[in-house]
Amino acid sequence: QVQLVESGGGLVQPGESLRLSCAASGNIFSINTMGWYRQAPEKQRELVARIIYDHIARTTYADSVKGRFTISSDVAKNTVSLQMNSLKPEDTAVYYCNIGTYNIYREPTDYWGQGTQVTVSS
Repeated sequence: QVQLVESGGGLVQPGESLRLSCAASGNIFSINTMGWYRQAPEKQRELVARIIYDHIARTTYADSVKGRFTISSDVAKNTVSLQMNSLKPEDTAVYYCNIGTYNIYREPTDYWGQGTQVTVSS
């Protein structure tokens, strides 16, 4: 069974920074995508940033976080991080780590972390 453990959330003031980290463990044959999603109260879960691994790695960011957030990963260690700078109150949400995998038979499966709370408030 694959498990994802997240850390780094907390309470900060507007303009400050946080770094989220996620580590996956278990039987992972191949990672196809690693990313972060978030869900604010009474809103749907939305993509924040994602890395898709093909012949080259390609990174996608939500328009609302471009220039402020940076995603990075270490596939060999099954980890992914999100550096969040210049945080705004509208960034307040529960942040979820996501990893998309293939098994040896090329069957895809998505795994999710438990979520970590980020609160930006003065």
